[in-house]
Amino acid sequence: METTRHFTATVYVVNEGATALHEHERLGLWLPPGGHVDRDELPHETAAREVREETGLDPALLLDAPAIETDVVRSLPQPAHLLLEDIHEYDDGTVGHQHVDFVYFASVPSREVRPAGDGERSAEHWEWFTAAELRAADLGSEVVEIGTEAIETVEG
Repeated sequence: METTRHFTATVYVVNEGATALHEHERLGLWLPPGGHVDRDELPHETAAREVREETGLDPALLLDAPAIETDVVRSLPQPAHLLLEDIHEYDDGTVGHQHVDFVYFASVPSREVRPAGDGERSAEHWEWFTAAELRAADLGSEVVEIGTEAIETVEG
């Protein structure tokens, strides 16, 4: 069986010591904003677009200055993490679908979630978690670890 891979971008947005998560409608998991990279986008552009669509917030992504810039090449902003995520497995245990996920951190000016994209989950599906609340909640260990790191990085 063939494995299909899609490029995605995820953003842990932080405001006043907490990060925003929503319960993903299809997966039933608590996740930060994110989605698939469109054909005409770079991953950090996708990250900002997805935050605006899903939360209505304007993210200030934590991005490094380009290390290399010439007339023909330039460095892309480095994500905080680059993850390979198994999304679907076949009955025989082989992986059929994976995401190559560019994970960014960002600060946002408020906690007032107002989804701006069509078909996005409403504001009541979003919750803000402090690092302590992340550790106490029933969340994926990667969400707790990366969410805590995002809070510490943005607030630090």
